[in-house]
Amino acid sequence: MHLSKLSLLNFKNYEQVDLSFKKGLNCILGDNGEGKTTILDAIYVLSFCKSYFNAIDSHSIRFGEDYFMVQGCFSNKNDEDEITCTVRKGRKKVFKRNKADYDKLSDHIGRYPVVMITPYDSNLILGGSEIRRKFIDSILSQVDKAYLSNLVAYYKVLEQRNALLKSVDYGKSINMELLNLYDDQLIHHGKLIWQTRKNFIESQLIPRFRIMHEALSEGKEEVLLVYESQISDTIYESKFKSSLDKDRATQYTNVGIHKDDLAFIIEGHSIKKFGSQGQQKTYLLALKLAYYEYMLEEMDVEPILMLDDVFDKLDRHRVMALLKLVTNKADGQVFLTDTSANRVPEILTELGKSSNDITIKEGGAIEA
Repeated sequence: MHLSKLSLLNFKNYEQVDLSFKKGLNCILGDNGEGKTTILDAIYVLSFCKSYFNAIDSHSIRFGEDYFMVQGCFSNKNDEDEITCTVRKGRKKVFKRNKADYDKLSDHIGRYPVVMITPYDSNLILGGSEIRRKFIDSILSQVDKAYLSNLVAYYKVLEQRNALLKSVDYGKSINMELLNLYDDQLIHHGKLIWQTRKNFIESQLIPRFRIMHEALSEGKEEVLLVYESQISDTIYESKFKSSLDKDRATQYTNVGIHKDDLAFIIEGHSIKKFGSQGQQKTYLLALKLAYYEYMLEEMDVEPILMLDDVFDKLDRHRVMALLKLVTNKADGQVFLTDTSANRVPEILTELGKSSNDITIKEGGAIEA
């Protein structure tokens, strides 16, 4: 599978643009602020039904306009699918596959998988645990529909349980029968989610992460990735039940998989506190490439890999190692943006590789 065509209308800084892409490496070159990242974000929209950067859909509408439309054609050996996303101010988002609406947007997730790597991924290290949980959930939700179903159910019940705990504020006594019902549901869904996360992180993600990090750093740094959770098969239920007094005091559910986290370690220390910018960048690249390798093996279609402005803080050896990794992806499709017109082409020449280059000029003009 690969994205052959992309059309944008009133999407972010683009009034209208039509692009064609090829299999293999597609390099989008141009100065900062000209719209390179916007193109990658539009591709992300076609895969995940939402922007990678904007939580509110209407924030992606071009200034002064009332709507945006992103349309793309995904091609494989047998056929071509046309995907269209339209967002209008004050109206429900419309998402179509071959001009037919989806009953649920979740039915689309995983059909055209992409893996995005951007400077904003630094939030995985610098941000709170919620960001790291969402990272794991975004991977597993694409390949495991049962996991996605359990996740949706868990957070729905969690919201209901927290609302019940907050009702004490209004002089109401807690309905213990209803609370016990919520508890049973959270424990049931939570155990399934925890087991899936644990198996994935320990047996799938960590081994791939170590291989990728060694390739990028030439084995110069010792790194660890640790899944941290309050629960396990044996203590989850008892720990959850014993937290009721604290839950009532804080009016919040304090125990569960919604508190899980990942610990990022380099040379025995937290990479957030002790890692240099270059080390953090390498760590994140290895983590995202491990994600890509997992998707590559698990999905029926080959994921699209997108790297946005990833070379900052990397020395030339690591840049070359990265390009060597991403250009060895058989029939896969890779998108890469860079502000330098020469850096990637020169290294690709050294590696004996080629790319489809698209240059974005001032004002968003496209030169292929």
